[in-house]
Amino acid sequence: MSQARIFGGSVAIYNNPQFKAAMNIHYSPLETMKASVALLKASPQIDLASLQFGQYQPILSPQELGTDAGLKRWMKEMGGARLQLSTKANTKPLSNDQPDVVPLTMCCLLDACVRKCFNSDPPICMVIDVKEQRVDSPDRDTHDIELVWEYGGTDKVPTLLRLTMVCPFIGPAA
Repeated sequence: MSQARIFGGSVAIYNNPQFKAAMNIHYSPLETMKASVALLKASPQIDLASLQFGQYQPILSPQELGTDAGLKRWMKEMGGARLQLSTKANTKPLSNDQPDVVPLTMCCLLDACVRKCFNSDPPICMVIDVKEQRVDSPDRDTHDIELVWEYGGTDKVPTLLRLTMVCPFIGPAA
């Protein structure tokens, strides 16, 4: 049985408007992102310079993760995604303003993008999305990530990161 089925389908849990809204409320607009950065800087549980994708979620969204079981599910799902993304080589640069920075794996790229958002001055807003692999995808049983930077004006510095976590295909419940 897949990891997603054990949890009742991770896509069903995370790929819904309520969950996405609850997560995204911390990353945009800019004043909100600044408040999130301040909260993380004040927390003894995290170091922004070595931040990894998802580590900040329990600090910024404890209510959304709910009980200890909800937190454990988040940590397991996030950890599973990180493990799979760590096996996928990356050839894309971090961003247009850092074309020489090419993290080795997709997980390293994801972490670098998130660190860039939280450590930039001003911070870079994020919009998080979750979707499921297509049934006909050759990688339908693994996680993937889509990272799209938006740039304001003619400046090469990004102003928004659109981060989409692509979860393994689950399909309809049996």
